[in-house]
Amino acid sequence: MGQKVNPIGLRIGITRSWDSIWYEKKKYKSFLTEDIKIRSLLQKNLTNSGLVRIFIERFPERLNITLNTAKPGMVIGQKGAKIESIKKKLSKLSQKQINVNIVEVKKPESSAQFVAESIAYQIKQRMPFRKVMKQELRRTMRSGVEGVKMCISGRLNGADMARRESYKEGKVPLHTLRGKIDYGVKESLTTYGLIGIKVWIYTGNHIAVSEEEDKYTVQRRVD
Repeated sequence: MGQKVNPIGLRIGITRSWDSIWYEKKKYKSFLTEDIKIRSLLQKNLTNSGLVRIFIERFPERLNITLNTAKPGMVIGQKGAKIESIKKKLSKLSQKQINVNIVEVKKPESSAQFVAESIAYQIKQRMPFRKVMKQELRRTMRSGVEGVKMCISGRLNGADMARRESYKEGKVPLHTLRGKIDYGVKESLTTYGLIGIKVWIYTGNHIAVSEEEDKYTVQRRVD
């Protein structure tokens, strides 16, 4: 079998920056554990909110969290009630002051994580998986990307034996390091068991420009 490598981890420092920006020698273990707890809490509380990426930035006395989402209204909630309750939960995980910023993703159809979550949600609603996959494939290609690859596995349509099906359109060069590949993965819990969805989206080659940031990264502020 071929060796599978996460396309985001493979391209960090080439076409994409880190999702957490901080450096620590002595407290590295506790900071990393804190980051994992923050991410899991946000993903648990913001399901079906179009959450694409969580960006964590650490300063000596505060913690900045930037949420890139396709549905900022669902994240904020009515009169900001939802985001305030999330902030209270986050304050219990860290001793530092926590600032939460919400950034709207302009073209969510070209985000792999958003597409994967959309497929997972529709499959949970008992929609036919082939219809859902082909519909999302066409919608993503219409958004102007150069290629899409989707993979779904599990007990599809309630079959006794689990299987895997893949759909592809355009080109997705996973071996090209300068290729901008967005990758998303999501699981959908159905009555038959877990259905896994993976999405790769190719948006073109990276052109080396000094201090270029990817489309979700916020510029680091030096105070």
